[in-house]
Amino acid sequence: MLIKRKSIEAQANRKAGPKKSVATADAPKPPRKPKYAPVTLSEQNGVRYLHFGTEWVQGAMRIRKPDWIELEYAQQMMAWMLFNHQPKRIVQLGLGTGALTKFCYRQFPEARVTAVELNPSVITICASMFKLTPNNERLSVLEMDALDFVNDTNNHGTIDALQVDLYDATARGPVLDSPEFYQACEACLTPNGIMTINLFGDHPSYTKNLAAMVFAFDTVLCLPEVHDGNVVAFAFKTKPNLDFTALYAQAERITQTTKLPAKSWVNGLKS
Repeated sequence: MLIKRKSIEAQANRKAGPKKSVATADAPKPPRKPKYAPVTLSEQNGVRYLHFGTEWVQGAMRIRKPDWIELEYAQQMMAWMLFNHQPKRIVQLGLGTGALTKFCYRQFPEARVTAVELNPSVITICASMFKLTPNNERLSVLEMDALDFVNDTNNHGTIDALQVDLYDATARGPVLDSPEFYQACEACLTPNGIMTINLFGDHPSYTKNLAAMVFAFDTVLCLPEVHDGNVVAFAFKTKPNLDFTALYAQAERITQTTKLPAKSWVNGLKS
């Protein structure tokens, strides 16, 4: 039985984050080993949900609107559109149900869209159950570690919009959260590139991730919390011009063309 996102996140936010062992300064870090959680599905009120063997929601698709972004926090992950309406390359780290990937592919026909996903089962189920378009000249879904992707110098300086949503089955915080990871993300951006990332506001991982992003990026801003936990942060390679008159005008254009609630994003930035 599906537990609604609000209930799930409220419960998780009351739990402490996973403990980490203390290693000596000279000890090398062991290589990351993939741990594939079972991929499961549920449906409620016309919406299909993705889970990793738990009641945590990892993504959603309204069955009658497969290219619509169903979850509010995922809609907010598109808020970089306030600052860039003609991206050439968009990348998602973490595929989920492919909601962001599908939306970007449809909405920006001149852009190349790349999604990076470690779990091959997620890629398979996105194609079979969430109507993800097969790879073509504009769309690439890569089965690989997001850390390897951002550390690849071939990707540095090439991405206009980077969307990061990297959670495992426990969903207690991003699985990649070090200053080095965020430095690599920053290196991947074009001079005016923007990263949006899904965080948990009422959780120890929130402060850690914000500190790491502030270390790596010129400017970091956050939208107000939604879903009793999700906080979407913006990380800018170059300090943005927060001209709210222009941002509200751009928000109106976004809403007219996509029906996304872009005015609320500007309100959030202003607050």
